[in-house]
Amino acid sequence: MGGINIESKKGALGHSDADVLIHAICDALLGAAGMRDIGHHFPDTSSEFKGIDSKVLLTRVADLLAKDDYAIGNIDCTLVLEQPKINPHIQSMKKTLANILNIQESDIGIKATTNEKMGYVGREEGVCAYAVALIQKH
Repeated sequence: MGGINIESKKGALGHSDADVLIHAICDALLGAAGMRDIGHHFPDTSSEFKGIDSKVLLTRVADLLAKDDYAIGNIDCTLVLEQPKINPHIQSMKKTLANILNIQESDIGIKATTNEKMGYVGREEGVCAYAVALIQKH
């Protein structure tokens, strides 16, 4: 999650590596540029993306933005999950993501909260991530 491995008894399942945080960041960046969503660029119907490391997808999203002359200003993210606790891993996530996106760690905000045991997140059946991004044309 967030481009790093976090020890946990549970894990996410998906067509790629199911890094929900990186996927939310990809969608925020693509959406801010009016470039549709992650599923449009990297469809789960394509075997090319089966099991792919989401860091590769984020690199490709950064390349798409750069090709269209966009610079990333900042990104703010929120993870919603009961377990594992994310706070001890935030700095490693920020470092990993900043390196991929070629921005400062201080330009990335990552927060985590629980869903207070409500819904599928509260029952530990899934994870949610939200992200917003500020980009600008050069």
